[in-house]
Amino acid sequence: QVQLVESGGGLVQPGGSLRLSCAASGITFSSYAMSWYRQTPGKERELVTTINTAGVSTNYAASVKGRFFISRDNAKNTVYLQMSSLKPEDTAVYYCNTVRYYGSNDRMDFWGQGTQVTVSS
Repeated sequence: QVQLVESGGGLVQPGGSLRLSCAASGITFSSYAMSWYRQTPGKERELVTTINTAGVSTNYAASVKGRFFISRDNAKNTVYLQMSSLKPEDTAVYYCNTVRYYGSNDRMDFWGQGTQVTVSS
């Protein structure tokens, strides 16, 4: 059974920093790319960043580039999201995600329960 468990959310002032963690189990972690998404009420879930299996290739949404940094520790089955220079518009529930592919067309997404990040003074 695949489980993704996020932690590290909370309330932070604008300009502050937070580090989110996502601990994975039930998968061979080092074989899966990992992503962070975020969602605010009434909006679609937004892809924030993805890291490849080895941790050497990453991509970021334009809105967070230069402020957020994704990393992973395959020995600990954990992916991290370091968030800096936080803005009120970064307020959202942040979700950890990975995907299992079946053949060329089918996929199954796995999600954590989400962790709330609130940026406010």
